[in-house]
Formats: sequence, structure tokens, C-alpha cells
Amino acid sequence: MLTNFVSYYTLPSTVMHHPTYKSLKAAYSFYNVSSATPWKVLMKDALVTAKNSDYDVFNALDLMENSEFLEELKFGQGDGNLQYYLYNWRCPKMVPQKVGLVLQ
Repeated sequence: MLTNFVSYYTLPSTVMHHPTYKSLKAAYSFYNVSSATPWKVLMKDALVTAKNSDYDVFNALDLMENSEFLEELKFGQGDGNLQYYLYNWRCPKMVPQKVGLVLQ
């Protein structure tokens, strides 16, 4: 029986005008399920796995159950808001815990 699942994808970025670093290897939290393991423990394991795979940064959006671990694992808040345009679909305001859409 599968009780927990964590996944992330890679999106490398080019570092411009730096004498040493040419790229940044970023991991983006994608789809995670936790029914037996506490969120903090599950996501800490994901951070360790990403670090051991030579990722430079691990990103997670404030959606679904991510509020269960973001602050405790010291995720820093970004400096802007992501805005999605959904082809003129009318949509009421939503709280992050009720959002499950991730656009890549």
C-alpha cells in the first residue's frame, strides 16, 4: 500500500554575468501525498534527496497542504506573486489550500 509520495521536476536557469557560475539547478515541488508520514518529515526527505542530487535550490508554491511545512522547513517567501491567465474563465478568489493547479 502506497501511503506517501513526493515528486519534483527540474528547471535549470542560466546565470548571467557571473565569473564562476553559469547555471542554477532548481527543483520544483510538483505532486506530493502524505497520509502516514508528517508533511515536515516527507518534505525534509525531498530536500535531502534534491541536495544529494546536486540541486542548488528547491522551490515550493503556497498551495494545497504546503502550508504544513513551508515555515517550519524555512522556505523563504518569494518577492512576487504568480498570476495565471486562464483564457477568460471566471473564477472567484481562492485560498492557497484549495488550489491544486501547477503550470509548468
